[in-house]
Amino acid sequence: MNNLLENDANIDIDTTININILYFASLADEANCHEETVTVSQSTSLTELYEKLRQKHRFSRPQPELRVAVNDYFAKWTDEIYEGDSVVFITPVAGG
Repeated sequence: MNNLLENDANIDIDTTININILYFASLADEANCHEETVTVSQSTSLTELYEKLRQKHRFSRPQPELRVAVNDYFAKWTDEIYEGDSVVFITPVAGG
């Protein structure tokens, strides 16, 4: 399990949640894994979560190029996340 919290002594452990992240396509390649569980502050937004993961894994795609899904449903970047949620960041898909 990875802790994405900043080194902040003011964060109470009771205000953290564990989120399961799934990676596909180029994000899986860049993260060098298909899945990980991370610990974040309960108030973390999906946008903040992606930015923390982007810094950690050096993702090449900015957040506006992606869609996000939570628990198998497309979500808005402003939706809240909760303990145990599964989050997937979806890269653009080419058709043909």
